[in-house]
Amino acid sequence: MSESVSAPADLLATQPLARVHRSGIEYVLLGTAHVSRVSAEAVRMMLEREAFDAVAVELCPSRHQAISDPDALRKLDLFQVIRQRKVGLVAANLALSAFQRRLADQFGIEPGAEMKAAIDEAKQRQLPLWLIDREIGTTLKRAYHSVGFLDRMSIVGGLGSSVLTREDVGEDEIEKLKEGDLLGSMFSEFARESPPLYEALIAERDRYMAAKLREHAAGSSARKVLVVIGAGHLKGIESELATQNQIPKLLAEQLALTPPPSRWPKILAALVFVVIAGAIGLAFTHGARAGANALLAWTLITGGAAALGAIAALAHPLSVIGAFIAAPLKPFRPGIPASAISAGIEAWLRKPRVADFDTLRDDVAHWSGWWKNRIARTLLNFMFVTVGTIAGEYAAGVHIIRSLF
Repeated sequence: MSESVSAPADLLATQPLARVHRSGIEYVLLGTAHVSRVSAEAVRMMLEREAFDAVAVELCPSRHQAISDPDALRKLDLFQVIRQRKVGLVAANLALSAFQRRLADQFGIEPGAEMKAAIDEAKQRQLPLWLIDREIGTTLKRAYHSVGFLDRMSIVGGLGSSVLTREDVGEDEIEKLKEGDLLGSMFSEFARESPPLYEALIAERDRYMAAKLREHAAGSSARKVLVVIGAGHLKGIESELATQNQIPKLLAEQLALTPPPSRWPKILAALVFVVIAGAIGLAFTHGARAGANALLAWTLITGGAAALGAIAALAHPLSVIGAFIAAPLKPFRPGIPASAISAGIEAWLRKPRVADFDTLRDDVAHWSGWWKNRIARTLLNFMFVTVGTIAGEYAAGVHIIRSLF
């Protein structure tokens, strides 16, 4: 059974609050806003007013680590990030950090202060802390794979705009933030217009968090749990807690699955290689000189475009040379891409300093900081060389084919 309630006529009376009773457990859902000092105070007041057996927060393990461990970024293994091709995911997290920094500058409060208050209070009162949100990387991947090409560009644009713009957060975004969802705010316009995007960013997470609450409760003796969540998730989680029938662990695992990558990019890349290889072979039938010119064009255009990507990232000259050499060989040697080779050289030659880790979140809050910080610049190197290599392959293919006719 679910019932909305109101607190006494004080600070808590202004906060979204609901209670759900299920299987002998009372879940007290406290809706918060990520940019409100009042929300942080409401968390403390709630724990003072009532006795709870556990505290649940809208955090995933990685976001919890970022809040509770200020030195977490120092443990970042840049070579491992490059080797496992997680550059895009790390860059997306840094873009989110840039958005958070803009909010901190504008409102004078660090976003997530209410979550930090819940963590601190739970530790002080020796209460179990339940992390119930889905990993942000999984959410972004599911959102990305749930929409078409144009909406995917909107996601990339939303992340990019959080880095490139220095303007204050607009009124529409502020209203969204008052509902307490950071991801929803970053992509608010796209989420409203795209049901699949809304599903991945909001609705799926409502189901996931409700399932995690039930899963934690099943393995605990807790009978009363304070659930600190963004106000935008309150109604969804309230409804899910009251109506969910699936086995919570299985439901959470299902919602945490990363969609398999589409086969089309690989198929398209293979077709492009076949066409270009065929064009170069055809050029040799026109004479050794024509074939040599085709190979030279392939090398110069693909290598040059990749090198331009590295130059745009202000990479070390040897990183630029690495991109130039590796890019033309990409179709002929499966394995490490030119971007990983160039970024790996960059990370080796310009090893991140302690100061780069300490200032990373502040540096990426401004677009120029991505080039000043050695960690961020290495990530840019990887991404720019990737774009340059792809653009160079298509440009070289068009040039070679045109030269034959």
